[in-house]
Amino acid sequence: MDHRSAAGGGTAPPPLPTGNGTGTGTGTGIGGFVFNAADEERRRGVRRMKATATGLLVLVALVYALAKWAQDTGAGPWAGYVAAAAEAGMVGALADWFAVTALFRRPLGLPIPHTAIIPTKKDQLGVSLGEFVGENFLSADVVKARLHALGIGGRLGAWLAEPAHADRVTAELAAALRGALTVLRDSDVQAVVGEAITRRAESAEIAPGMGKTLERVVADGGHHRAVDLLCAKAHDWLVTHGESVMDAVQGGAPGWTPRFVDRKIGDRVYKELLRFVTEMRDMPQHPARGAVDRFLTDFAADLQSDTETRAKVERLKSEILARGEVQDVIASAWTAIRSMILSAAEDEQSELRLRVRSSLISLGARLATDGRLQDKLEGWIEGAVVYVVTTYRTEVTSLITDTVAGWDAEHTSRKIEAHIGRDLQFIRINGTVVGALAGLLIYSVSRAFGA
Repeated sequence: MDHRSAAGGGTAPPPLPTGNGTGTGTGTGIGGFVFNAADEERRRGVRRMKATATGLLVLVALVYALAKWAQDTGAGPWAGYVAAAAEAGMVGALADWFAVTALFRRPLGLPIPHTAIIPTKKDQLGVSLGEFVGENFLSADVVKARLHALGIGGRLGAWLAEPAHADRVTAELAAALRGALTVLRDSDVQAVVGEAITRRAESAEIAPGMGKTLERVVADGGHHRAVDLLCAKAHDWLVTHGESVMDAVQGGAPGWTPRFVDRKIGDRVYKELLRFVTEMRDMPQHPARGAVDRFLTDFAADLQSDTETRAKVERLKSEILARGEVQDVIASAWTAIRSMILSAAEDEQSELRLRVRSSLISLGARLATDGRLQDKLEGWIEGAVVYVVTTYRTEVTSLITDTVAGWDAEHTSRKIEAHIGRDLQFIRINGTVVGALAGLLIYSVSRAFGA
């Protein structure tokens, strides 16, 4: 027997290439696995334990040989006890060596049935593992029970209620928002926004809404400030451009009238117009203001009920929307919105981030104390997880099955042996010790009954 392969027959396999990981790091991939420094350290540990178990086997064989020699030379009854114990220890060691070796390879390279179990049964083990995971970990009852036991609602609420944690979530949300806005192409979003706004504006009739709004404004007297502003601006313009008004009046006079007459008429028209605008500006109860109120009231009613007026407003709306300048303004709205959102997301003291932070803390405080809200949140989470698990359970288990099927049989055996081989060598050691004790007991009983 070659003691270099205590878990298999023949010569020991060549060392596997190793990477630079430390257990969770990356290394050299072989047969679907990654062998790293931690794996190589485990393999060295397995080799040391193999040497120990094999050394113990050699020791009991040597003890057996010496005991038999002593028994044959008449050393006394004790030699028989020692020889029986050593012989049974060898049997136990060899039996356990065979059992451990049969897991990973054929003992001594012999084609013995039901050996090299892991390499030959790898795909079946993958299927069984997938079924086991699907039945015991991905069932709806197991998932719901586990999630319910976690108490996610209360834990999440207590965690979010901490200002530091709310700050962290806010920062992560801001980073995600910035990333999403960076990925989106402005031209695509502008086209979508422009189409959505235009389609919505074209599909909705605006005249009735405008009429109701105007009606409420007039009823509340909200239009008075606009009339005041118009009157004041008109007065100031007339004061500044009096000559222009008089020239316009004179320019419209017949050619046969004397120029001084045209001048006098123009001056008279300008003064009357200025007096009218001044009185309208300074007198809240001026009749012209009442006329404006009646006109706006009638116009508001027409916008809501007059078919012709509403049709004119719709035609005007369509003409305005069809203009290229308006479409450019609508499309460019995304640029302004994007810039505003990015600026708010990057500024820790922006109103957006402060409101999000405050909302998270408030939500956390409610979740931590409100049992009904906890139950509602946990119900949503459980429902979503159960749906994913039950819908995609086959895909998850097939991932396990297909992954195992894709592993190289030899390297799969080596990887598993690197992880559990050291413990398996203790089986050989225990088999040697237990076998020796059992042999000693059987020999002692036999001697006691005179066998």
